[in-house]
Amino acid sequence: MRRDRLYLDDITEAAEAISRFLAGVSEDAFLTSDLIQSAVLQKLTIIGEAAARLSPEFKANAAHIPWSDIVAFRNIAVHAYFSVQWPIVWVAATEEATLLRTQVLDLLASEEAELTTDVVDGKGFAR
Repeated sequence: MRRDRLYLDDITEAAEAISRFLAGVSEDAFLTSDLIQSAVLQKLTIIGEAAARLSPEFKANAAHIPWSDIVAFRNIAVHAYFSVQWPIVWVAATEEATLLRTQVLDLLASEEAELTTDVVDGKGFAR
């Protein structure tokens, strides 16, 4: 989990940065700002790259998250940058990145709870 944990941290940090970049920004303002578009797309690319590097075991255990779609989005942004559709980027940034952040934080909290609980006489006791 250690290696995966670092990638998950990258995902949550990038999603948080996207939220900061878009605080108070309307969709119209986003669609006309090369600066904000570039910043947001960079963070979405980081999310996709980190998702691609997660272990297959981790992704299988968190199959409710569309990892392959996240990686595919990154691949389009990097390799087919000329076909990026900014309204889709807006949705990815304002809805999907926020949801992903929540899902990843939930996974991390669940993992941490499992690691910090000992089973004694069939009961869990937090250390």
